[in-house]
Amino acid sequence: MLIDSHCHLDRLKAAPDHQSLSKVIGNATENGVEYMLCVNVRQQEFKLMQEKVAPFPQVFLSSGVHPLDVESGLDDNMLLESARHERVIAVGETGLDYFYSPETKELQQDCFERQIALSLKVDKPLIVHTRDARDDTISMLKNGNADKVGGVLHCFTENWEMAKAAIDLGFYISVSGIVTFKNAGELRSVIRKVPKDRLMVETDSPYLAPVPHRGKENQPAFVRDVAEFVAELRGEKYQDLIEYTGENFFVLFKTANRLK
Repeated sequence: MLIDSHCHLDRLKAAPDHQSLSKVIGNATENGVEYMLCVNVRQQEFKLMQEKVAPFPQVFLSSGVHPLDVESGLDDNMLLESARHERVIAVGETGLDYFYSPETKELQQDCFERQIALSLKVDKPLIVHTRDARDDTISMLKNGNADKVGGVLHCFTENWEMAKAAIDLGFYISVSGIVTFKNAGELRSVIRKVPKDRLMVETDSPYLAPVPHRGKENQPAFVRDVAEFVAELRGEKYQDLIEYTGENFFVLFKTANRLK
């Protein structure tokens, strides 16, 4: 089954091609997308996000604080409450980003550490953002015993060494539309190597629209373009790829199985 394993439905704009969330979901359904994971980045926005997607049973949720939003604050009790919401299947988006915000490095690490601990407490996997922080990301996951809950390195853009280190910890690698970009040669070589049982696909919409939709606001329907590209890249049949990436989603996010 085709699943958009990472999107931000609450951050879509009222663009001409999808003037409502109903239209966005409809577009996705028409393109074969059966489920979507709507990912939280600021805990203060969780309730509004949850209310927006409540009418759509095919949309799962996460709860977390993005490394580029750590200055918005992290309240452990508030985050614990939202992480226990019945439709929340993961903790995150969390992680480290030294590319855009090296000045908040210590605060990012503190928030990441606390969210790793939270994932263990609620027994839900992590959604990890990482950029220019390879060693610290893997080290913190190891030291925090994140292998006990697992997780995914989403919108992966790092090298094979980091992918292998994450896979060895029981984590998954999720690929976005970036893989379709002209300058994505190294990423393509990594995605060719990822084992079938550790790969997922995503849009990260409304960001990073894949070819041939560059310049448009991204949406979950475009995960089909990502999946088709990745299948060709790996020399696989499209139907086989969406079957095993969909299965991987429900193996990792095990609480999603009771919400089908």
